[in-house]
Amino acid sequence: MAMLNRRSFIYQVSGSIGSLAGSSMFMPARALGANDRVRFGLIGAGGRGTEIFKAALAAPNTQAVAVADLYSRRLDEVKRLVPAIQTYTDFRRLLDDKSIDAVLIATPQHQHALNFVPSIQAGKDVYQEKTMAFNPDHARRMRDALQGSNRVVQVGVQSVSGKAFQRARELSTPDRLGTVTAVHTHHYRNMPYGGWKRPIPPDCNLDHVAWKQFEGEARPHEFDPQRFINWRFFWDYSGGNVFENMVHQVAFWYKVLDLAIPRRVTMAGYNYLSPEMEVPDTMDVSMDQPEKLLFTWNSAFGNNYYGEDGNDLALGNKGTVIRIVDSVNYLPQSRHRAQGRETDSVAGGEPNIVGSDAADTQAHMRNFFDCVRSRQEPNCPFQLGFRSAIACQMAITSLRQGRTVEWDPKKEDIV
Repeated sequence: MAMLNRRSFIYQVSGSIGSLAGSSMFMPARALGANDRVRFGLIGAGGRGTEIFKAALAAPNTQAVAVADLYSRRLDEVKRLVPAIQTYTDFRRLLDDKSIDAVLIATPQHQHALNFVPSIQAGKDVYQEKTMAFNPDHARRMRDALQGSNRVVQVGVQSVSGKAFQRARELSTPDRLGTVTAVHTHHYRNMPYGGWKRPIPPDCNLDHVAWKQFEGEARPHEFDPQRFINWRFFWDYSGGNVFENMVHQVAFWYKVLDLAIPRRVTMAGYNYLSPEMEVPDTMDVSMDQPEKLLFTWNSAFGNNYYGEDGNDLALGNKGTVIRIVDSVNYLPQSRHRAQGRETDSVAGGEPNIVGSDAADTQAHMRNFFDCVRSRQEPNCPFQLGFRSAIACQMAITSLRQGRTVEWDPKKEDIV
């Protein structure tokens, strides 16, 4: 296993990264034809990073060139998948490779902007895992970097590339739903710590981990392998299940119904079953949308009755669109029943379209690479990622400050 030389790192978050965020200097990109092979790199080779890396490998006419990660073990694991791949512990060295057309970013959430901004300025197209931005400042810095760059950005909400999205949009029309005043969404697991708790490998130490680089702009701490491996537990690096899963349902319905950033958000959440975790394991979010509808999301890790992405409901005065994972149905108001609810699809097409997360991820990745070649807008563009990230940030701010928060569109900040 490769040994990490800590002295080889010079990390200047407040200098180089901060100045890059406001820069208008962009590297030119290699021109690609419709049939050209796209050369890509991966930044962040943890669990999700490896999943999207495999989806990228499976996409037509692509080539994995390089991978960057702060933990040498993960570089070795990717090298077993692609023996000829170039490995880096400093992602900026990957960006120096002018032959790389696109990068996939799957680092912890607090790192997203720190990876995204230099990637855009290096002339790379970006597949950015959700939640796109950790806070409003990061979101603004990412937008400022992207503006005028002509870069293609796909945010990793794969459900909008799936057949369920197509069906939900087909059914969610004014003639079927009428006036929509509520969207109800749920995400439930019966797993300790939401299934996030990972064992600490024996080599997770400062000889193999670039700890200061991992911390980025977060509050500094002495090296703690728990913080590094189980970063989702800690507010410094994570928005908990709001950032992990609420964002998927928010972006899905925001695109289906063309919704904007909420006017105000209230969140309650508590940790009842997961003592090693700072973020809540049981929570409820209520978002007042400017379109005059109430968007709610609730989640827990101690029961799976609703399931993951289960029983999403778009509620209008003419009918209801029901999404249960990848099955989407329409129920007109005339068919509603207090007991034994039935479902009914209208306006042609199949009543149930069932897919999978893996299939959606593959479709989402193919859409990204197609857009890298065509320069068209991908299925989950930056602005959808921006709006859904702000909604999730508002929820977390409400929870942590114990109050309802509002979005100030002039300041572009949470107040």
